[in-house]
Amino acid sequence: MNPVLVVLAIASFVSGANLRLFDVLLPTIAEAFATPVTTAAMVVTAFTLGYGLFQLVHGPLADRVGKSRVIAVATFIAGTASLGSAFVESLSTLTVLRFVTGIGAGGIIPLALAWIGDNTPYEKRQATLGGFIGIVLLGHILGPAVGGALAHLVTWRAVFVLFALLFFASGITLLVQDSRTRRSPMLARRKIGILRGYAEVLSDRWVRTVLLTVSIEGALFYGAFTYTGAYLKERFDLSYLTIGAVIAAFGFGGVLYSLSVRWLLKRLGETGLVTGGGSILLGCYLLLPLLPAWQPVVPVLIAAGIGFYMFHNTLQTRSTEMAPQARGTALALHACCMFLGQAIGVAICGVAVRVLHYEWTFVLCGVGLMLLGGWFAQQLARHKATREPAAISAMPEP
Repeated sequence: MNPVLVVLAIASFVSGANLRLFDVLLPTIAEAFATPVTTAAMVVTAFTLGYGLFQLVHGPLADRVGKSRVIAVATFIAGTASLGSAFVESLSTLTVLRFVTGIGAGGIIPLALAWIGDNTPYEKRQATLGGFIGIVLLGHILGPAVGGALAHLVTWRAVFVLFALLFFASGITLLVQDSRTRRSPMLARRKIGILRGYAEVLSDRWVRTVLLTVSIEGALFYGAFTYTGAYLKERFDLSYLTIGAVIAAFGFGGVLYSLSVRWLLKRLGETGLVTGGGSILLGCYLLLPLLPAWQPVVPVLIAAGIGFYMFHNTLQTRSTEMAPQARGTALALHACCMFLGQAIGVAICGVAVRVLHYEWTFVLCGVGLMLLGGWFAQQLARHKATREPAAISAMPEP
């Protein structure tokens, strides 16, 4: 295996763990600063805003100076801000540092996906992406689990120290690997201006369709899912350790998807994955408020992980081919839309939780995801029928 890919996987594992950290830590952060959960959720919004907005910088920069070098610098930014988060004395300071952490973390996974797109033939890319996403999802599993365990057994501050050390270690290793690979021939880099590059990518209607879908998906799914830990705490009064273990079931469902993606794609095709994923998510969000005990939440969240990645991984795969000549920029736009959508969704769902409570917030987001899946499936079918690239048209349909 390419050593750079190994290091990218490690860095992405840490970034993936960091992404889902506050699914379990949100209630304890609210307690630590004596504030309502919906107010403490500003740390989630700050992280996702930093993650999303600075994609607009990471992508073009990576197309110019090299993806692995930008990723290495990003890990040091995230590590420094994570270390600072361990010593904060106010929620406002933590919010600022989470914004900076998001800036760094945002330069890891999307650019790693773009690096894979540049260095992997299309016929092997889906398998490579599937394995890579599986590693990221392990981070999604261990992020809430380790975060909940440390918050329960030590302190929530220890979580940030651990993530800082992991960010620094992966960044140093990646810089060493990058210095070695730069002796080899490199891909030609784009020298056009940033604005012109974005205009070129966004001029395609299909690109705009994919990005719109990604942003709405992020708002609907993560807008509600962010409050799952707080819902479990309020409804069943679980410990943070237990909440972390329960939330980790979502990542486990994503890993199950990554292991079965070939089988699912062969039988359902891309449109089937999208509509099926949206329908599964609707069922999960309908069930969640009806469960009388916390134990059945585990299989529901496993199913939610499978459903979400049926939908989202299809969008990811499509995004790697939106603009092959500028994958860094294209994948940056994908991540930007995803996390800006998530940030907006968390804020809107915070208001919805106050007004409608958790139950109706979950239901409305589930309905929205099902409708979005059906709409995008129609757009995808039309795209495949009219101007599908030859490489992608070879993917099997049922």
